[in-house]
Amino acid sequence: MKNQDLRSQLLHQIEEKIQRIEFSNEPASLYQPYKYTMDGGGKRIRPLLTMLAAGMCGGSVEASVPAALAVEVLHNFTLVHDDIMDSADTRRGRPSVFKKWDENVAILSGDLMFADAMRFLHPYGADENYSKQEYFDLNSTFLNAIVTVCEGQAFDMEFVNREDVTLDEYIRMISGKTAALLAASLKMGGITAHATTVQKDALFQLGMEMGIAFQIQDDLLDATADPEKFGKRPGGDIFEGKKTYLTILALERANEEQSNIITSTLEASNPDEKKVDEVLSIMKELNVMNDVAEILQNYYSHTYQLLEQFEENEYKKELENLLIFLQNRDH
Repeated sequence: MKNQDLRSQLLHQIEEKIQRIEFSNEPASLYQPYKYTMDGGGKRIRPLLTMLAAGMCGGSVEASVPAALAVEVLHNFTLVHDDIMDSADTRRGRPSVFKKWDENVAILSGDLMFADAMRFLHPYGADENYSKQEYFDLNSTFLNAIVTVCEGQAFDMEFVNREDVTLDEYIRMISGKTAALLAASLKMGGITAHATTVQKDALFQLGMEMGIAFQIQDDLLDATADPEKFGKRPGGDIFEGKKTYLTILALERANEEQSNIITSTLEASNPDEKKVDEVLSIMKELNVMNDVAEILQNYYSHTYQLLEQFEENEYKKELENLLIFLQNRDH
């Protein structure tokens, strides 16, 4: 089986299982937003990682499906609530749940999705093929990821009104918001495959490194990517006043004059293009882009090292291909 065929088959299986989720008809205001969210598409990266991890550890990919569904429903729950906090009118090219219905509906339907995600893990507790310890590990990995995601979101909100955010704090924030669920997705796939402790730890760390690299890469692409491919002009995060790995590093290296320019531009409600371009020029002058690219390379190199701990098979090869694709993306 060619790797692209494997990936396509797994993604098709994920979509098929999502379409088979049973939704009650009533109350319509509770279940329709849930179904609307799950029908909205998405890359399905997290359930794919769960299934790839199971196959990579020599387990049954079919047995990993309930865990894969759990992480995907949970991920979509976080998006429903994120859109409320961000006042986002759209999600995946469609009205967000809170925009299509209202905030109360979005909160309640999101709560339902959270509970339903947990229910997808229940079959493992009744399956004699899984020990009590493995069932406990699945649930604790899942719940710990949720706590970490919430912590990451809270840090992100706190950073909006802070000028003294450090790189370590930023890494901790994206470890929660972006990486935690990727790490849990991989580890849970390993648990369903009866992976060893060493394998489970490697899968979790791989997901963390992968998630951190993904977000730092987004930060770098925002400042350097071709606007036609990236979908917005360079410096979009600066226009929006976002604190990124690049702006934090630049502030750590800047002199007083440079620091004032960066800070005033980030705090401006509607900065002009000249100011944003000036910040980008300061970043280049301080060698921020080149150094961040090197840091990014180190993160990806570590993911490949973690991957080497596993025996060769088609699932490992597909995960490696996914990492290569992510590393080389330009938008």
